[in-house]
Amino acid sequence: MTPPAGYTESGFSGRYIIYLRKSRADLEAEQRGEGETLARHERALLELARRQRLNIVDIYREIVSGETIAARPVMQRVLAEVEEGLWDGVLVYEVERLARGDTIDQGIVAQAFKFSNTKIITPVKTYDPDNEFDEEYFEFGLFMSRREYKTINRRLQRGRIASIKEGKYVGSRPPYGYDRKKLEKDKGFILVPNPVQAPVVKLIFELYTIGEQRPDGTWERLGVSRIVRRLNDLKIEPTHGGSWSPPTIRDMLINPVYIGKLRWNWRKDVKHRESGNVVVSRPRSAVEETILVDGLHEAIVDQEIFYRAQEYISKNRAPSIREKGVVQNPLAGLVICGKCGRKMQRRPYLSKGLPPSLICPYTSCDNVSTYLDTVENRIIEALQEWLNDYRLQWGEKPKQTGPADVRRKAIRKLDADIANLEKQRENLHDLLEQGVYDTDTFLERGRSIAARKKQAEDDRAALLADLSLEEKREASRQSIVPKVERLLDVYDQLPTAKAKNDMLKEVLEKVVYTKESGGRWAKPDAFEIVIYPKIPRANQHSEGGAAHD
Repeated sequence: MTPPAGYTESGFSGRYIIYLRKSRADLEAEQRGEGETLARHERALLELARRQRLNIVDIYREIVSGETIAARPVMQRVLAEVEEGLWDGVLVYEVERLARGDTIDQGIVAQAFKFSNTKIITPVKTYDPDNEFDEEYFEFGLFMSRREYKTINRRLQRGRIASIKEGKYVGSRPPYGYDRKKLEKDKGFILVPNPVQAPVVKLIFELYTIGEQRPDGTWERLGVSRIVRRLNDLKIEPTHGGSWSPPTIRDMLINPVYIGKLRWNWRKDVKHRESGNVVVSRPRSAVEETILVDGLHEAIVDQEIFYRAQEYISKNRAPSIREKGVVQNPLAGLVICGKCGRKMQRRPYLSKGLPPSLICPYTSCDNVSTYLDTVENRIIEALQEWLNDYRLQWGEKPKQTGPADVRRKAIRKLDADIANLEKQRENLHDLLEQGVYDTDTFLERGRSIAARKKQAEDDRAALLADLSLEEKREASRQSIVPKVERLLDVYDQLPTAKAKNDMLKEVLEKVVYTKESGGRWAKPDAFEIVIYPKIPRANQHSEGGAAHD
């Protein structure tokens, strides 16, 4: 009788997992026909586990080739479980597969394995965190892998810049109006005009620089917002569908690709940390950092029209804010358009002598605007109504055995079931050694117990999540009422729009606004809002959820 892989005379050794991740080099190798990477690595590590008689509990597969831990959700899960001490070791094809990010990421990985006393096992070497020489060797391996990554990345960037200077297009997605075409007898790609989109690009530049002819024979030049409305009315879609927006049109009007040029480093990825997470932004680069060269592709727009557009754009820059950084909208970031899902904005009408309005800034959306103070007053009224209903619902509720007590009892029963299944699993090894079970029966029973245990653990995790939510809802119920009462008492006396905005954000997740009709004869308050107080909800219909008005 042949024992299963990983089994020894003393039973399966410990609890180990396998972590598999593709790198950029793996993707290139697969394109050369060298086979699927994860499958090859999995076979190699399973063979390693068989030789070393290790009990493999699970296999984690990471498809993304992220540089940082923040970009690799499977790695985040592995590290969390390693820190909890769930595993005796992790099998990985190379230590570089664990971390190739900056020194902070490498330190996080090294400390997670060190403090949890978790081994790292590769086909070449086993790293024991208790051994100071292994620890130094592991940290040195991470350092060298990071250095190798930097070298490869520099080489890739130099290659991209060289291709750009040759007039080739190195982006993965072509700009609107063009398709990407592989060069014949040469490496790289060039842009070729898209027969459907190229005329639209010409139309955009002509509407912005020349305009359209009026019935009296004169010409009227269209601004960005009117061009957006015209394209949406004509049912012309952007590359990825949906509707046009002003920022998209502005970016097209200043993109020199349409006169046969290529621009690189115009918006570089800039990484910074916020609350411990890596955040990537793309601000406009300085002029001296931007590369602008002649491309190999055909121009769509005449240079005279393009530069005329630049003159108009330079004359129509948005005026600087008089009070920079001062919040003037008490509903800033709170009100969501009920039709397109975007955030509503405050629009002042000082020149017309009218109060500010709350509008959806996208011309493709037909949600009708309303005076800002009217919406603000309606939200305060809705909060008062919600508070009255909430007090009525919870004020006189008698104490009784609730869902939380039932869940705690069910969790205790599942704990006992899981412990019993673990004993059964341990007994399997004895039965196999005694010859009561053959290999097939051993594996079948093992799979059955593992499935039942996993189901029990999943049920327990779900009950714990529900219990946590129930406790949060109870805590929120006890805290939300005083907050809303305080807001209603002092809101009218608050000195600034920012103070009002801060208080509203303490009690509201969002407000959804919808208005179907406007005009002279429409009622100014003929709109609907739905408020969402900040109370955790098990489902859409649970208490403390959305309130309609």
